[in-house]
Amino acid sequence: MGHSSAGRRVAVYGAYGHTGRFVVEELGDRGFVPIVAGRNAGRLRALGTGLDVRPASVEDPASLDRALAGASAVINCAGPFGATAAPIIEAALRAGIPYVDIAGEIEVNLDTFARFAEPARAAGAVVLPAMAFYGGLGDLLTTAAMGDWTAADEAHIAYGLSDWHPTAGTRAAGRMSGRRRGGRGVRYTGGRVEYHDDDPPALEWPFPAPLGTRAVIGEFAMADIVTVPSHLRIPEVRTYMTVGAARDVSSPDTPAPTAVDRRGRSAQTFVVDVVVCSGGVRRRAVARGQDIYAVSAPLAVEAVHRVLTGRAGAVGVVSAGEIFDAPDFLRALSPHISFEPGPENSPAPSHPAG
Repeated sequence: MGHSSAGRRVAVYGAYGHTGRFVVEELGDRGFVPIVAGRNAGRLRALGTGLDVRPASVEDPASLDRALAGASAVINCAGPFGATAAPIIEAALRAGIPYVDIAGEIEVNLDTFARFAEPARAAGAVVLPAMAFYGGLGDLLTTAAMGDWTAADEAHIAYGLSDWHPTAGTRAAGRMSGRRRGGRGVRYTGGRVEYHDDDPPALEWPFPAPLGTRAVIGEFAMADIVTVPSHLRIPEVRTYMTVGAARDVSSPDTPAPTAVDRRGRSAQTFVVDVVVCSGGVRRRAVARGQDIYAVSAPLAVEAVHRVLTGRAGAVGVVSAGEIFDAPDFLRALSPHISFEPGPENSPAPSHPAG
């Protein structure tokens, strides 16, 4: 490879997974040279000719070191992340390169912050978990909505999904998370993550047009309850999911996503509506787009690009809103995601009533 590729090689572990394929394509579109890694050599080779194929297993640290050799960064797309995050973070720290993952598993994200905060800071390394539709996007929107506030009383993150056809990876991660929390629910309240057996509240959320008011399930906890409080002083972080999408993802019969365009995106659309409240004042930020799996690719790749071009504001285990200029990052995601800061005191849940 010529000098032009120096600093442009990014390893993707789990490159042949559903989201991994989008990440590989996005890297190529952005002028990066993807190194495709994962345990199945045949599936890696099937991704296309001319790719740098490096089979590797998380049980074999030497294979991970070979997979990351010469890479400027690594994006881990291989769930369940309970099995892959720690070994690949350790390999990234050995290689001295930034680590980004798309993990939606709350327990894994908590483990990453707890276990790697010190080693990553000591190494001067960026470890960026949950840099995906769940976790990264909600955190960027919450940070953007906060504006000049350094603290707020509560943050509400509402997901308006047209439907949710889960991938095999989503199902596997859900099973692992469910086992780890013994089937209990999880929420972020009183400044901490709490496990509970209560039924989640059935509520209504006033989404912006054209979606409008929709039935949602409250306390439908996603990785945002880890990423947002990691750097913002907000004791109550509440997440909501449209009822139809929640039913889709919990039903064993919902099929996997079906491609409807040349990029392989599904027809699924989303609105993420974030409201932060402080002392009776509300601030809002809204994002819209198509296919929650596909948009995880520009989120992760934009993060890598910013870290590699010296635009990350801190090292250690960090969240996107902490280390990047959130509104600028969100605007850079166009046309994949359209972002609007909402007007102050726009209508919001005055605690959404069921």
